[in-house]
Amino acid sequence: MKIVRVGRGSWGVVEGEVIRITRGPGGNYTGKRLPLSEAKLLPPAKPTKIVCVGRNYHKHAKEMGEEIPKEPGLFLKAPNALAAPGSSIPYPPFTKSLHYEGELAVVIGRRMHRVPEENALSYVLGYTCALDLTARDVQKTDLQWIRAKSADGFCPLGPWVETALDPRDLRLRTFVNGEVRQDARTSAMIFSIPFLLSYVSSFMTLEPGDVLLTGTPEGVGELKPGDEVAVEIEGIGKLSVRIAPAS
Repeated sequence: MKIVRVGRGSWGVVEGEVIRITRGPGGNYTGKRLPLSEAKLLPPAKPTKIVCVGRNYHKHAKEMGEEIPKEPGLFLKAPNALAAPGSSIPYPPFTKSLHYEGELAVVIGRRMHRVPEENALSYVLGYTCALDLTARDVQKTDLQWIRAKSADGFCPLGPWVETALDPRDLRLRTFVNGEVRQDARTSAMIFSIPFLLSYVSSFMTLEPGDVLLTGTPEGVGELKPGDEVAVEIEGIGKLSVRIAPAS
């Protein structure tokens, strides 16, 4: 099932080229339908928080000059960072080094508190594509990563949440202007998704709609105004946005 948010916040399910509107994510059908080609897609989650995992691929840790972590390195993105598929995101005036990081995102389906690893996936609604935009220069200079990670539009998400998916070995690719910049499989993660969900829920309650970004593989790099950047994940689809000149 492909769960979407459209228009002014309605939920729906994609069936072929049609969206059937539902009462809530994956809820009962209302009887209304909308052509997919005419729909304005929104980020397919309404999180209270976006929990992110740093250095969760061996080769990415190496390219960043970091040691392989012994436990997950976590940080947060604020909900204001969400951006819809197809968005035009202004290049922020406070940075000279905007980077892309393509990631698999997990969307929580029910309240999750101190859940053991073996049960963790039963709390998941589904999976979607994410772009962790990062102001790399201020990430290195600011005390915390608020500007670097949580500026407006710094977390494009979409195009939908795929519920029928095994996330253990999916191909993830990031494109800039049609050129492949990242190409890896989720099986190369250091910490598995069930482990991460259990780890986070051991100290932080995850609510329905919350999002876990599972880390980016090697190949991160800079973006310039005018660039088109896309994240494509096997079994889900493609999320694309454009970096516009600073507003």
